[in-house]
Amino acid sequence: MQTTTAIQPISLTNGAVSQLKRIMESEKIPGEHGLRVGVKGGGCSGFSYVLGFDAKTENDDEFEIDGMKVYMQKSHAIYLLGMEIDWVEGLNNRGFSFNNPNAASTCGCGTSFSA
Repeated sequence: MQTTTAIQPISLTNGAVSQLKRIMESEKIPGEHGLRVGVKGGGCSGFSYVLGFDAKTENDDEFEIDGMKVYMQKSHAIYLLGMEIDWVEGLNNRGFSFNNPNAASTCGCGTSFSA
């Protein structure tokens, strides 16, 4: 059973989408895999972001951004609703950036937060 939700709990900037599609192509990610976005316990501030490619599980919501399947565990939505993922490429920083309105505080590394 395949369900795709129309409401996108997160957003990806054009830069993030371009970089993710480049990674999918260069790493030869299987077509049935999608972008997994989530959280896990740990990190400097209590939670760390999960970002990678994975197969859909029964606990996932699925949505689509710019033709890319995105999977998120239903229970993670309370921590990620409204978050924007961007790709940053500067002199001091290069990588994915997480702008999460649900984060009470974030760590200097930018990949850890508290809710």
